[in-house]
Amino acid sequence: MTPDYWKQACAELSTRCAVMEQLIAAHPEARLRTRGNPFQTLARAIVGQQISVKAAQSVWNKTELAVGKVTPANVLLATDEGLRAAGLSRQKVSYLRDLSARFADGRIKPRRWQAMPDDAIIAELVEVKGIGRWTAEMFLIFYLMRPNVWPVDDIGVIRAMEKHYHGGERIVRKQMLAHLERFDPWATVAAWYLWRSIESVPVEY
Repeated sequence: MTPDYWKQACAELSTRCAVMEQLIAAHPEARLRTRGNPFQTLARAIVGQQISVKAAQSVWNKTELAVGKVTPANVLLATDEGLRAAGLSRQKVSYLRDLSARFADGRIKPRRWQAMPDDAIIAELVEVKGIGRWTAEMFLIFYLMRPNVWPVDDIGVIRAMEKHYHGGERIVRKQMLAHLERFDPWATVAAWYLWRSIESVPVEY
């Protein structure tokens, strides 16, 4: 499912920014997609922390081989050894178990989130072990499909911004934050095309 706002956002970003116009034109088939599963979206984001898109997909595939469908129940039943053998660090195993327990016992209630503002959802999610602001932002983008999320700490977005907007020079967090004005209210769409510009595999969680 592609968000209803996608076509409008692409048109406005292309009109406003020559770089975005080029990136959007270069990937006419590209669209943000959701897997429609809140647990798997968060679990994938945990798996993908600090590794490349390809590496994250490889670890996810091995995790599925180890536990079957990645559900709260299956993660809780899996052994630490089995999860580690899939390529998960000890920390990520711990994070996935905490997330699974919270879904299993009802402490996490995804249905509430559709009516909540972005910051309130982030505040709730960061209470989960191993979920920081970046992981919460991936959830806002890839599950809730919120239109104006700007993940300033995402390494892929940072590298793409350096490449396309800063002549390959290093960009600092303050500069990343300043670019939000350029993309508002469609920062999610801008981030997606920035990812796509440097990754051969579309980013999905």
